[in-house]
This record gives sequence, structure tokens and C-alpha cells, in this order.
Amino acid sequence: MATEPSAIAEQKAEAAEAKPLRADAQRNRDRLVEVAAAVFAERGIDGSLEEIARRAGVGIGTLYRHFPTREHLVEVVYRREVEGLCAAAGELAQRHPSDVALEQWMQRFVDYIATKRGLATSLRIVLTTNSTLFSDTFGRVSQALRQLVEAAVADGTIRGDVDASDVLHALSGIYSAPDTPEWRDRSRRLVKLLMDGLRFGAGKSTKA
Repeated sequence: MATEPSAIAEQKAEAAEAKPLRADAQRNRDRLVEVAAAVFAERGIDGSLEEIARRAGVGIGTLYRHFPTREHLVEVVYRREVEGLCAAAGELAQRHPSDVALEQWMQRFVDYIATKRGLATSLRIVLTTNSTLFSDTFGRVSQALRQLVEAAVADGTIRGDVDASDVLHALSGIYSAPDTPEWRDRSRRLVKLLMDGLRFGAGKSTKA
């Protein structure tokens, strides 16, 4: 199915989003975004819109009614991943000791990076029409991590000389690692090594 010129498609998408959806339409939209995140994380640029529609249990026409272009779907998926990552910081902080909350959030960050890598090509296209997308979302992710790090420093579960920006820099290195089949497992091991280093000065090494 041919897609419409991007300017027209964006106008239609904005008009559609301005109107409240029926409950069944909202469920379809939410399901499409959920499935798209999984497909893009698994298959990257090879993830097709037809596969997303099929796995979501809807027709391709339904997908295009909600997301007139691939880039529109990509942006919605990306924003959803950022919102979920940021919301997880508060949820984990309420349920776990501060160092455990930080570690679990960083493991979730690996999943976020996996999806972002899958979206990379399309996100570059999105940036041509939304130049503030990355700066806006980066600020939110940085703040979520800072809150977790500062809480763990305050109660002594990680070393006191830790700066959240350094932790984020270390985590961001995961994004540039080679995209191999074992990338996700290796990234999770790196998070555990990073947490051992953060705990070391506080006497909280996780060695078995």
C-alpha cells in the first residue's frame, strides 16, 4: 500500500489525535504501538508494518488510519518507550531498596536501547520534522536516572562520589556496541558489573 506525502499524512494524524477514540479504536491503537515496539526491537529496520498489523490482530488499513506513515508510528513508539522508562523510576523506587531500584531501572534501560536501535533509521527521518525530539526525551531520561542515583547515594547503598551523568554516559556506551545476537545478554552483564562498581565503595558488592 502506497503511503501519502508526509505533510498530508502528518496533518491527518494530528486531526485524528485531536478527536477522542472509541474504546475499541483506542485498544487497537494501543495494541499496535505495543506490538510495534516489540517488532522494532527484534527486527530493527526489517520490521514491516504488515507484520506489525498481523501480530496486533488488525488489518493494515487500521494501522494506516492510526499511523499514516512509518515515521509517525516510530515517533509514537519512541515516546511510549521513554514514558515507560521514566515512569519505571518512580515505581521501582517505591517497591525496592534504592540500589536494587537503580539496578532494575538500568536493566530496563537495556530494553529501551534495544528498541531505540531498532528505530534508529526512521528516527533520523523523524528528526527532520521534529528537531527537539531527542533533547526533550534525553532530559526526561536523565532526570529519572538522577533521582535514582541520588537516592542510592543518600542512603549509602552506592558509593558517595557517583555522579548521575557519569552513570548515564556508561550506560549510553551500550548503544554503540556491535549489534550481535548476544548483544542484549552481554549488555545485561555489563549493567551488573557497573552496579558492582557503584556498590563497591559502599561495601555492597554483589559477588556470589
